[in-house]
Amino acid sequence: MDEEKIQQAMADLRNQGEMADADAVGTVGSPECGDMVRMWLKFREDETGRKVIDRASFQSFGCQTALAVASVATEMIAGKPVDEVLEMEAAELSRPLGALPPMKMHCGQMVEGALREALAAGEEQMLPESNRSGTAQPMAPTLIDSFSGQDVPAAGGRIRIVPLDDVQES
Repeated sequence: MDEEKIQQAMADLRNQGEMADADAVGTVGSPECGDMVRMWLKFREDETGRKVIDRASFQSFGCQTALAVASVATEMIAGKPVDEVLEMEAAELSRPLGALPPMKMHCGQMVEGALREALAAGEEQMLPESNRSGTAQPMAPTLIDSFSGQDVPAAGGRIRIVPLDDVQES
């Protein structure tokens, strides 16, 4: 991992935030460590009729590496056909940042997982209604909505996520 590349990516995060008109969303994370990534995808058809990722955005609760990987991944997949993106793995999605050390590999894996979840949800959306499994989860507008007012188990105890606008000034 090139620390300078991580810092550059952090200084210029791309595609961060929810996408109101997304066709699909995927969320992956670990309540034990608190890292989470949600990815939104918007699709279009290219001139040959293939399904292509038009644009992608993300939100993340995590370390700088998770944010940087999600940012570069959203740039990397834009304009690519879905079948090509399905073949991408964490190492490829994080390649612009250099090889991740073992303790940071989960950052790339979370981004890959959120991307795969969103692609699966997007495939579900493309099926005729009679063929849908009914297992697709409704999209939450923001990642914090997934946790608001919930206790999330953490290693050695429980944590509670409190949005900043709910915190009283003392």
